Amino acid sequence: EKELVWLGRLIIPGIFDGRHEFRLEETEVGETLFIHSESFSGILVPFMKKDLDTKAKKGFENMNKAIKSLAEKKV
Repeated sequence: EKELVWLGRLIIPGIFDGRHEFRLEETEVGETLFIHSESFSGILVPFMKKDLDTKAKKGFENMNKAIKSLAEKKV
């Protein structure tokens, strides 16, 4: 109920694998901390490092901002 983790692969294991994790943790003041992590492995990672560090990172940041906005929206 507090964690969602999955492994995505490009065609076969070891080519380009991405482990994705979303976790929810309660803070000391009773708020919820959303933790999003990604780790990539495989033979294509060195060739995609620039895009992962820029385009993918920006996309993840935008997604997290949208999740935050929706989570904090008053109904």
